[in-house]
Amino acid sequence: MANEMADFLAGLRARYPAETEFHQAVTEVAKSVWPFLEKNPKYRKAKILERIVEPERVVLFRVTWVDRNGEVQINRGYRVQMNSAIGPYKGGLRFHPSVTLGMLKFLAFEQVFKNALTTLPMGGGKGGSDFDPKGKTDEEVMWFCQNFMMELARHIGPDTDVPAGDIGVGGREIGYLFGQYKKLRNEFTGVLTGKGINWSGSRIREEATGYGLLYFVEEMMRTRGNSITGKTVVISGSGNVAQFAAEKAMVLGAKVVTLSDSDGFAYDVRGLDAEKLAFLKDLKNVRRGRIRDFAKHFHWQYFDKQRPWGMKCDVALPCATQNEIGGRDAEKLVRNGCMCVGEGANMPSSLEAVEMFLGHKILFGPAKAANAGGVSVSGLEMSQNSQRMQWSAEEVDKRLRDIMRAIHNQCVRYGQREGFINYVDGANIAGFRKVAEAMLDQGVV
Repeated sequence: MANEMADFLAGLRARYPAETEFHQAVTEVAKSVWPFLEKNPKYRKAKILERIVEPERVVLFRVTWVDRNGEVQINRGYRVQMNSAIGPYKGGLRFHPSVTLGMLKFLAFEQVFKNALTTLPMGGGKGGSDFDPKGKTDEEVMWFCQNFMMELARHIGPDTDVPAGDIGVGGREIGYLFGQYKKLRNEFTGVLTGKGINWSGSRIREEATGYGLLYFVEEMMRTRGNSITGKTVVISGSGNVAQFAAEKAMVLGAKVVTLSDSDGFAYDVRGLDAEKLAFLKDLKNVRRGRIRDFAKHFHWQYFDKQRPWGMKCDVALPCATQNEIGGRDAEKLVRNGCMCVGEGANMPSSLEAVEMFLGHKILFGPAKAANAGGVSVSGLEMSQNSQRMQWSAEEVDKRLRDIMRAIHNQCVRYGQREGFINYVDGANIAGFRKVAEAMLDQGVV
């Protein structure tokens, strides 16, 4: 069995030698599901895993636009349509200089399983561009988004592919993208999620990933008769997910002692409060400042070019980017008494870090389960758009809680081990099984 899995992974690396993040994502899933495949030969015979790792479609295109100085700029645009077995492709758009095809394939692959876990009928996809919104004027961002959508529009639709936001793509960008799509297609449809509340968006969508993360963490803690109330929480990042994870953690009675960005992190043992959180949201969302500015304003300690994983905590919530927790970082967290890790970002823990957490039987919520709140409410936004109605914040929040609880129950069902719940195996097997059954029903396509 080990040799067959090794051959499968070696073949993948040979076909796509430069796509290391994609290799990592597939390796993690393969390790979890291979024993399940051995027990269920129908999936092996139909080569389900071999088909899932190959995108159904990849679109690569040029985006040209003119900046405020009249200079022509050229960027790459992508859309990876990974798997549509259980519904239209669904997944965010990322605008960041680090965006590559390999990165988007890893994100799309993860999205397939994440979306399957939500219980909603959504396939998996991901897209974006190496465009950097930082330092750009609103007009430049609009010009780029409009030109990006000129090509993307022909590949998406409410029953085909429904993108959303991700890193670098917030409400402003979604608005520009939607406006251009509407003009090109002459129709008002639910083709994008994360829309403004005044034009068919969903309440709680902005908060959903951070809130959902805390709902999942609470479910994990309950399995050990515990709660996040009174716990010290270390959070990385300071964007949307980190902000609302911090907000919900505070509401649940936890103390948030760190925030970070790509330059460094801020720490204060007294923790965050409502005033500081409001300042952070204005700083990051409106003024687009840096976390060092936050630290200076409130006299928090600032650690330049460092990550917060060496600080003592009960709960760690990585909400920044992929592979931000390495093996040594995980070792520090374990040594300092961390009892629970919930991934708010996509694949923020390296394979070595995951092995460290599982080896010490720490509660570890992998991203495809723990941060599924965002896409869950995106799915609810699609439902509201189809019905031409908007639900109340209370209704959406209740549905979000129910979905996160259902995701947790699936992880427990397939990840229960003697005296321990392996949430990685549970999430991977539950997500794989749902997609695999749909693929079997639909034949070799």
